[in-house]
Amino acid sequence: MTEQRFNHKIPRRTFLKVCAAAAAAGLTACSKTQAAAALPELTVGSDNYPPFIYLNNDSTPTGIDVDIATEAFARMGYAVRFEIIDWEQKTNLVESGAIDCIWSCFSMDGREQLYRWVGPYMVSRQVVAVLADLAGKTMMVQSTTKPEEIFLAGTDPRIPQFGELLSTEDRSVQYAMLNCGYVDAIAAHETAILRYMQDCNANFRILEEPLLVTGIGVAFALNDTRGLDEKLTETFAAMRADGTLKQIVGKYLPDPEKYLEVDALEP
Repeated sequence: MTEQRFNHKIPRRTFLKVCAAAAAAGLTACSKTQAAAALPELTVGSDNYPPFIYLNNDSTPTGIDVDIATEAFARMGYAVRFEIIDWEQKTNLVESGAIDCIWSCFSMDGREQLYRWVGPYMVSRQVVAVLADLAGKTMMVQSTTKPEEIFLAGTDPRIPQFGELLSTEDRSVQYAMLNCGYVDAIAAHETAILRYMQDCNANFRILEEPLLVTGIGVAFALNDTRGLDEKLTETFAAMRADGTLKQIVGKYLPDPEKYLEVDALEP
């Protein structure tokens, strides 16, 4: 890869920047000048997806993926910045070199041949949250996600017939639509739904049986030959062995062990 990989312009809605300290002491936000002076920088394409990536009360990017990425890339000798991207363009952006990888609670299932994957580093349940029974009702999902793919396929006999499927590019819209009663159900990662219910005092009913239990990983382009995926795989193994992954996940989710049981996933 040449330096030209990083010169492409990309559409953006929000820019989040995090600097990984050279010493593994802390996860420190800093300016571009400070980051450039300390460590070479990698750009992560992401979506605003609590509790994996979001802005805290002082507008500092935080979340499970922010903390894991900052620590992992620091161990590899890089700073990291998070770019909130047009999620529907994620593959084009990583293949063009506009971003270095896709990292945002990104499900690997069904996409194994599309990227150079690192992971799974966590387990996630894709679930349906409802206000009422689904029969004849309206479902909303985020576009280009696994729930949209499952519902459009229409081949899962467990899923009852519903009236209409709506897709939105902005993940947050589906929660607001369900909370206001404009749609009857949404489908997303369980952790994200639970976080929204907690933050917004919402009361959804999550169906017991998940749509999909999947591993989430970090996606690099197939044409990326820098070896970052191999180094990150090694770094994840070290962070799992020394308890760092458990510590980070435990900051945001109760019972972190169940989200780290990646060996239990079906091959």
